[in-house]
Amino acid sequence: MPPGAPLSATAREGTAPVGAPPRQATFREVFRVREFRPLFGTFLLSTAGDELARVALTVLVYQRTASPLLSSLTFAIGHLPWLLGGPVLSAFADRLPRHRVLIAADVTRAALLGLMALPGTPLPVLLALLFLVSLCAPPFESARSALMADVLDDDRYAVATSLTNITLQLAQVVGFLAAGALVAVLSPSAALLIDGVTFVVSAIWLARGLQRRPAPTSESGPTSVWQDIGDGLRLIGGSRRLLSIMGVLWVATMFTTASEGVAAPLVEELGNRATAIGILLAAHPLGVTVGGLVVARLVPPDRREGWVAPLVVLSLAPVLAAGLVALLAAPGELAFALVVGLLFLSGIGASWLIPLNVSFVQAVPAAFRGRAFGVAVSGIYGVQAVGAFAAGLGAERASAGAVVAVAGALGLLLVAPMLVAFRRTRGHMADAGAAEGPSRA
Repeated sequence: MPPGAPLSATAREGTAPVGAPPRQATFREVFRVREFRPLFGTFLLSTAGDELARVALTVLVYQRTASPLLSSLTFAIGHLPWLLGGPVLSAFADRLPRHRVLIAADVTRAALLGLMALPGTPLPVLLALLFLVSLCAPPFESARSALMADVLDDDRYAVATSLTNITLQLAQVVGFLAAGALVAVLSPSAALLIDGVTFVVSAIWLARGLQRRPAPTSESGPTSVWQDIGDGLRLIGGSRRLLSIMGVLWVATMFTTASEGVAAPLVEELGNRATAIGILLAAHPLGVTVGGLVVARLVPPDRREGWVAPLVVLSLAPVLAAGLVALLAAPGELAFALVVGLLFLSGIGASWLIPLNVSFVQAVPAAFRGRAFGVAVSGIYGVQAVGAFAAGLGAERASAGAVVAVAGALGLLLVAPMLVAFRRTRGHMADAGAAEGPSRA
């Protein structure tokens, strides 16, 4: 998720930050920042634990009910807090000291997972506890993303973002395979307990490794939670820069990932067995991994923003091409290989997330970052769900190849005006003063 250098909160919409272009940072320089190490390490730990818990709980639910629908519900519950209350829960990342939000979320999740691991816990209680565990994600992720921008300056933030994104994509490629193998050896309850232990370790690491900072302050003084949420939404709604960034983020994400919703029928149309679905789904995140490394290491920091538009096109055009191949080519290994290769190329293009993320952080005053990240991530979860559902619905009436081709074409068409707005608002920063007063939207 879009987790930049911290900018002065006195800058206003329509003005560009001043200063020379930052020097290109290295991975070694990023890891020299003491506070980055616990932020990155606990991200790895939590991601691995969550993958394990998801697979374990799915197995546990299926063992008890033999219902594929109830099994899949365990995955859906993880997204519900973002969709239902992401902006509300994320406001706590701007109201409380961010290190405390991180530690409290980890301790809470560890305790809840301990309860879930108790043998014989009724299924409704398990699902309710899973929902409570998922409620901790929006404030945790918003606080972590905002804190990353506080502790890393200049190009080190962009490199750290690339590193985090690469790690996440690799976790998607290998995480479920490793988790499946581990669950086969251990009981699901033991796997849930291991996930709880990862959150205990994470909380201790964060408590020892993070500097104690006060809560972010706003110019208007203490406010209610609902006023904070309203201020955050006004900040975004009143900034053409932020609206263009979120437009690019949400539209490009929706249409590049829509093919995941029709992976099974697409593989069938290409003449392959169901076992090939994993290869098809791994192509895009693997491409993102490679693209992230290229952008972080080979593109100079002052030129990265100019690469957003070409990379967005590169992420969507191969989706269109992959759909056309599936639609027009004869089923077989060659057609399947071409589609996988095109989705890998789309993943390389999706590395636009790195420079777009930096632009996002630079456009948001520090006191609003938690709320802004919450809105952005909630939108990502929402458009991914809508895109996958719409693709599946379309595949009920048309071929999967046609659905994928239409997704690529629509994405290119709809993202174009947003890319134009993004280019025209370059250097603008959202007006914190306007957000804390009456809305100017």
